[in-house]
Parts: sequence; C-alpha cells; structure tokens
Amino acid sequence: MAEQPFTDDEYAFLRHVRFGELPPAVRPEERVELTETDPGRDRPERTEDPVRWNVQG
Repeated sequence: MAEQPFTDDEYAFLRHVRFGELPPAVRPEERVELTETDPGRDRPERTEDPVRWNVQG
C-alpha cells in the first residue's frame, strides 16, 4: 500500500520540531542600509601574466 503524503499542517509541525521557532521579524524602522566597503571577493585577483603562472612539470 502506498504511503499517504503529509498534509501542510503536518509539514509545518515537522519543521517546527526540527528547527524550532523562528526569531521575530525585523520591523522596517529597525532595518539599516548596508554599505559595502570591501571589494567583492567572488573573483580571484588579477595576475600579472597568466602565461607566467602556467607551470608545467
């Protein structure tokens, strides 16, 4: 026999059991604007000469 899928209420209960209660939401007047001061780190820094670093052993 196939198992019955959970209802939305059952999934909500299981999430609560696993993760607990969420912290209270931050009100709009408590939010602050974020200003990035460091350059992004999503890309490596540029090298002088890519061929120079292509070492073959």
